[in-house]
Amino acid sequence: MINLSGLNLMDRPLISEYGFTGLEAAIVLIAFVVVAAVFSYVVLGAGFFTTQTAQATVHTGVQQASSSIEIVGNTYGIADPGDLTHLKYINITVALTAGGTAVDLQQMVLSYNDNNGGHNANLTYGGVAPDTNGACSNAMNGGSGTAQEWCIAEKINNQTAGAMLEQNAQMIIAVGLPDTATPSTKFTINFHPATGAVLSISRTIAGSIYPVQSLY
Repeated sequence: MINLSGLNLMDRPLISEYGFTGLEAAIVLIAFVVVAAVFSYVVLGAGFFTTQTAQATVHTGVQQASSSIEIVGNTYGIADPGDLTHLKYINITVALTAGGTAVDLQQMVLSYNDNNGGHNANLTYGGVAPDTNGACSNAMNGGSGTAQEWCIAEKINNQTAGAMLEQNAQMIIAVGLPDTATPSTKFTINFHPATGAVLSISRTIAGSIYPVQSLY
């Protein structure tokens, strides 16, 4: 027989007799499920937000990369019959590109440059003709420096009042030119719409100026 008389039973480690009950296991499992669900919701929410942001960025990029207006037909230079030393203004017809939405031309900025020293970063908008304030009169009289103006001289098949350009419609824009628009001068006009890419046109005035002439 084994003699246990010399052993101190108080030195033996206490051994818990309690088991891991089913209720405790259920509580731990539920805690893990709740934490996993919250984490999954946060991850999915972040993913959806990232996807929506990417879509908005793509749509904005497409709008900014594509021009919303285009030039239709010829560009005509107009001069004073009594002074054929330079052009007074030009007529440019614009329309929306295919599938484009309506554009408020009043929000558009025009800039002018030529190789004869003419420059204007922001031509003054003169309004829509005809009106009681004589819109386009200043643009059609030309100008120099900050005196240059542009206006909407005529609307074709456009049902909306004001400067809103619609689909299947056209607007003739008159742009006043400075005295530097002399024979053989090359000029560039940039159209900066509120939405869309800049539309730039370059034309060269012929060696001889006539009251009305096409520019190429």
